[in-house]
Formats: sequence, C-alpha cells, structure tokens
Amino acid sequence: MISRRGFVLGGAAAGTLALSPSAAGPMPRSLDTLPADAPVRPFSLLAKEMEVPLLGAGKPATRHVCAYNGTPLLRVRARRGTRLKVDFRNQLPDPTTVHWHGVRVPYLSDGVAPITQEPIPPGASFAYDVPLPDPGFYFFHPHCDETGQVGRGLVALLLVDDPAEEKVPFDLEHVIVVKDWRLGEDGQFLDMFTNDGAATAGTFGTVRATNGRVLPPRVAAPAYGDVRVRAIVADSTRVIDFGCDTEDAAILACDGQAIPPVRLDKVPDGVWRMGPAQRLDVHVRMPGPGAEVKIYDYRTAEPYLLTTLVAVDKGKKKRPFKPLALPIAKEVPQADLTRAKRLDFLVQTAAGAIAVAPPLPPGDPLAKALIDSLCVGDKTFWAINRNSWGAGADLRLPPPLDELHDGESYVLSIANVTKHPHPMHLHGHIFRVLSSSRKKGVPQYLADTVLVEPNESVEIAFKATSGDWVFHCHILEHMDSGLMGWFRIT
Repeated sequence: MISRRGFVLGGAAAGTLALSPSAAGPMPRSLDTLPADAPVRPFSLLAKEMEVPLLGAGKPATRHVCAYNGTPLLRVRARRGTRLKVDFRNQLPDPTTVHWHGVRVPYLSDGVAPITQEPIPPGASFAYDVPLPDPGFYFFHPHCDETGQVGRGLVALLLVDDPAEEKVPFDLEHVIVVKDWRLGEDGQFLDMFTNDGAATAGTFGTVRATNGRVLPPRVAAPAYGDVRVRAIVADSTRVIDFGCDTEDAAILACDGQAIPPVRLDKVPDGVWRMGPAQRLDVHVRMPGPGAEVKIYDYRTAEPYLLTTLVAVDKGKKKRPFKPLALPIAKEVPQADLTRAKRLDFLVQTAAGAIAVAPPLPPGDPLAKALIDSLCVGDKTFWAINRNSWGAGADLRLPPPLDELHDGESYVLSIANVTKHPHPMHLHGHIFRVLSSSRKKGVPQYLADTVLVEPNESVEIAFKATSGDWVFHCHILEHMDSGLMGWFRIT
C-alpha cells in the first residue's frame, strides 16, 4: 500500500507540506483559513528530551522530560492574522506529530496519524502550515503517544493576540498551567498509561504542580489593579473546579473565545469546572495594598492552591468592580440553528474493539490505513456509538462516525452514559455550547472542548469545514483506549 504521506503529502517528510489534495481518491479539500497574502512568520520547532529538577532544588532531577525548543511548557505569542510556517524537527527517541489544538488549520496540518499524516520518526522533519485567523488562547502537543509524551511535558502554549485587545486596560497578565507530574520517589517517571486508570477516571500524577513547579506561584500585582488570569488544564487526566477567594472576578473567555463577561460568583457554586485541554480567561480586580487573592482548584477535598496574587501599592485608587470585556471575534464560522441537522452520540464503555459505522469504499486512501501501535494503548475500554478507535492488536483505522458537508450546520447531542467525566474535543472547529442537562444557569459560549459529566447530555453546534477531523475525549488514556472517532466533511 502506498502510504498516505507518500501519496497525498508528497514532499512533507522532506520539509514541504502540500495543502491541496492530489488525485489520490475521494479526499476532502484542505481549506485555508487566511488569505494567501497574510503575513508569514517562520517558526523553528524542535522536540527533544531534557533533564529537569521537577521536584525542586536539592531533589533528584527528572530524566526524559519532553519539551519544545528546550523550554518546558514553552509559550509562543503571535498576532491574529499571522501564518506560522513551522519547520518541525523530531529529536525524541520515538515518533511524534504536532497538533494545533483549537486552531482552525487546514486539516492536512492537523497532526493526526494516520488521518492527516504518518508519525514523524526520530531524526525526521515535517512542515506545518498554521494560519492564525482567530485571537485567543490555544496550545500545541503531540497526537501520537500523547499520553506518554504529554505526560512527560510535551505541551506548549500559543497565545494569539488581537490588536483590539490592546485597548483593554489590564495591569498584568498571569498564566496558570495546571499540569501534574507522575513521578516515583526517585524523581523519575512512572508509567503514564495503566489499565486501571484508562478504564476509569485516568491515571493521576503523583506530584501536583502549577507552571511546572511544585510550589504555587506568588505574583505581585498592583493594588486595586486589573489582572487577566489565563488558565489551562494541560494535564492528561485532572478535572478542576477553578475559583478564587474574591467576589471581584469575572469570566471573559472560554477556550480563548471571548464572551460577554460573567461574574464568577454567578455561575453554579462559584466555580468553573475544567477538564484536560480546556482554557479560561478571568478578570480579577485586586484588593488593597498587602492583601492577597488566592486562586484554587476547589475540586479536591482540601482546596489546592494554584496561585497567589499579592497586592502591591502602585498608586491606584479603589473603585467599583466592572469587568473588562474582551472584543468578540467575528471571524469564527457560526452555525445556523434554524437549518442545522441533528446528530446524536453516546459516549459509552466498550465491549471490545468494535466499529459498526459503514466502512469506507475500498478505493478510499484511508480504507486500509493502519494506526501506529506507538500511538495508542493496548486495551479498548471506550466507544462512541459503539465505534472504538483501534488499540491493542486491532490497529485498523475505523470508518468515520458520519459524513458531513462543508458549510452546513450541525447540532451534536453528546450523552455520557458512563461513570466518569469526558472532555470532548472536536478538531478543526470552534463550536457553540448550547445547553446542558445538568449545568443550569451557564450561558452559551464558544469552545473547542466541552466537559460532559456522568449522566449528562450536552448540545453543541458548529458550521462544518472540509476535512477529516477527529472527535475524542481529552483524558488521554480514554482516547488511547478507544474514545476517539472521526468525521469526514466533504
């Protein structure tokens, strides 16, 4: 069989990614999301292992930490409307890819093996075309051996700035990365994938950390000032209840997409529940000099401190709290709910590696595609409408969950009939969360990942974009043990 990369992407392994389909068969068109004359920013990206003192000074350094460009939890900033031309090199000992989470990229740059590319072997290079049409808070990570590589730190943040936001007068921006480490007493990594964890709520880290460090940050901020807190759950497993000990706080954006401000004390229980891959922008008004604002994960038995903001006198005066609204992006395609087609999906436990959706035609380039065994776990525990992603010895690519049509609108009902939460992520799209059977009083918002809790049904709506796009749980062991499917949009 001619590989998908050899047939479709041509010179990608040598550093050139083709962004239009060849005559390989009934492939969807790979659509750009910026004009051809958009500003281009070359970006060199290198993945490799490092040795890092994750447990702090005086403790054993951890070997085999994975990072981009030699910087754990790398942060990259770019302006909306920029096109990143990414020259990626893999210096890890194992194959990998790069997925641009939440970014509306052409699907042939989405980084999902074997649908959009083959895994990039050690020592090889790959070129990604990454247009940035929307402002917001995104991140990138591998989509092969994701449980292991993300577990060991291979995550980077991508902050896309909108010039219009420069008019919003924040005094400080503070980023919170929730990412635990799964370490033994010797400071070295334990197994990231366990059958017990994959079959339940996931395998948790043994060491909690914020921004890669065991000690939560203490950050000086102007007294009576305005702080933009940007939080991401970059962990493979953990679900948190984000909250803080002040009433002067408001949610400004979910998954990087601005919403009309919602005071945090007006949402249920005064917290925002976030699963792996979800992001949140919050405006915090600081108290008077010497006082502190503590930001917590309230989901644990004892609230876990994520960050302390310390008010420092900078001459600002006390004034009533009024949330600072971010400009609402207008470029995101919106579903037409009056004409949307409804699709129903069950997230469920699996009886084995099963696929019941209609198979692809024999002449389709993906009809005989195989999933690299390094990209998945060895057991199947989960399914979507009885369809499970390949795992273990069954490495056949399953057929698509459904075939959709470019430009048309869809409402997906996602019902979780399991005992565990599932943050469900749809690649290539920003969708509107319409409703929840359990979360009352939460306004509609845009997102790319939605947390669906046990015995909950959530409805999301989106306008379909051409491509082959995966839909999966972002508890990574769940994804690696079956809880992933894909849509073909033609």
